[in-house]
Amino acid sequence: MKTYDNDEKEVKTDKSDRKSESTITTKTGTRKTTTAKAKTTGVSKSTASTASKSRYTGDAESDFHTFFVDALKDIYWAELHLKKGLVKMCKASTTEQLSEAFSKHYDEGDQQIAELETVFSLLGEKSEAKRCEAMAGLLEEVESIISDTKRNSFVRDAGLILAAQKVEHYEIATYGTLYALAAYLPDKKVQKVLGAILAEEKKTDIALTKLAEEFINECAAVE
Repeated sequence: MKTYDNDEKEVKTDKSDRKSESTITTKTGTRKTTTAKAKTTGVSKSTASTASKSRYTGDAESDFHTFFVDALKDIYWAELHLKKGLVKMCKASTTEQLSEAFSKHYDEGDQQIAELETVFSLLGEKSEAKRCEAMAGLLEEVESIISDTKRNSFVRDAGLILAAQKVEHYEIATYGTLYALAAYLPDKKVQKVLGAILAEEKKTDIALTKLAEEFINECAAVE
């Protein structure tokens, strides 16, 4: 199965620009692969051609439909509970810049949740959440980082960015795969909606990297 190819954009920042353009405001102050040609045995070209042209027709009882919807329920739960985690990350942030980044993603979460509900509707399903163990674990890590770092420190902000980007990479992998799978759904609107959410998650990940590289990592290192 073709899954999302995580094309990460490299954010390049000149060190001199980083120091001159960044304004730090704290709340208390100013992986050699070898490929082999696959051999097909007993499969005629006509059969292979027919299979490649076959498409999923939207059968709600099919394994594909069930799997796709189940994955939607998983990420739906994740988005709902991430909002609670973002509130905590926002409050725990040392710098206003990071706090604002978390606040912005919190607001975007409402739209993403609404968009997932639209996808459920397009599939003829009721919006339903299923506990996402991956997100639950990532949010527990957020709690751990907050308790293990000092308040109003850059080390805490570096830790929060670490935790937040783990969340973003999980979401990017999930939405990327759902987007690829949606190409085989009869309603193309589903893929369009998921593509929009995927783009937002990528932007958030890039924004967090930019903050870290501009000044947070450096400040944490000398703190």
